[in-house]
Formats: sequence, structure tokens, C-alpha cells
Amino acid sequence: MLHLKDKFANSRILLASRSPRRQELLCGLGIAFEVAGHPGADETFPDSLSKTEIPVYLAEKKAGAFDNLLDDRTVLITADTIVWCNNSVMNKPGSRDEAIRFLTELSGRSHQVITGVCIKSPDRRVSFYSLTSVYFRELLAGEIIYYVDNFRPYDKAGGYGIQEWIGYVGIEAINGSYFNVMGLPVDRLYKALMEF
Repeated sequence: MLHLKDKFANSRILLASRSPRRQELLCGLGIAFEVAGHPGADETFPDSLSKTEIPVYLAEKKAGAFDNLLDDRTVLITADTIVWCNNSVMNKPGSRDEAIRFLTELSGRSHQVITGVCIKSPDRRVSFYSLTSVYFRELLAGEIIYYVDNFRPYDKAGGYGIQEWIGYVGIEAINGSYFNVMGLPVDRLYKALMEF
């Protein structure tokens, strides 16, 4: 059986993400890769997009910012994760108050975490999404404030990290990929890379 590292032995894998979680998850697939910090393209999207189209659109938008780095042996991976609750997107919270508001809204209900992934080379592009449903128990106001003040989740969609304290004590159930909620659906990514 061909291993992923053998398939890309003569390639340069480039992960365009500053997220330490995405870097950790990609490392778990056993392939060598380089990290290219995202150049900071805006994360706006057309209002007409569906909830599953939004993160794919944003991942492809990020990939477009790296076209000048692609050559025949480079394979680029970009990703974008959104939290979908009450028929709207919860982005990264811009303040303590917004993080508290997000978690208060997520408390006692289910929401969806959707990650879009784009794999790109000069002559090929493959994009997909992964969707996971997450259910929080009713969170106490003190728990929310403790989490926000101690973990400062301002770089996380929806204002929380499943792998952090709030995930340990507050998440009762998930349906779908746990790693998708962390920011990279590595099972789907592995399959897509093997077929790329």
C-alpha cells in the first residue's frame, strides 16, 4: 500500500494556516509540510451562499492568495471553519463581550461546525467540506466567564475550542468528525490527498 508520505515524496506540501491546531492535525497524517502564514485576505463572502458553501468559498479565496507560490511540485492546503447556529455564522469573537454572548447562545443547544478545505496545485484544485453537529449542555454564566477569561478564545470560530476546558466540561455529544471541530477534517483530507 502506498503511504501518503511516499505519494508526496517529491512534492512540497504547503499548509496556509497559522493555526497550531491545524498544524498539529496535519502532522498527525505523517507527511512533511511547510507552514505559510495566511496573508490576511478578507473573510467576507456573498450573502447568497449556503452554510456549506461559505467555508469552501473562504478556503478557495485563501488559496487564491498563494497562486504566486505554486509550482509543479507544490501542493497547497487551505481551510476555513465556521460555526453555524440559529441560521447564521458565528465568526471569531472580536471582544470578551462577544465571546460571552456566543457561548451563551450556544449553551443548551446544538450547532454545526463546518470546515471547508481546498487542495491546490498549478493545474488542479479539489475542494470539499465536512460538517459536525455539536451539542452543549446548559452552561452556567460563571463557567462561560471563567473559560473566556482564562482561555481567551478570540481566534476560534464560535468562541470556543473543543479541545479546551469548555469542551471537556460542556460538550455532551457530537455527530461527525471531532477533528473537524478542531479545524481540520483529517479523515476527509487524507482521502482527498490520496486521490489528488
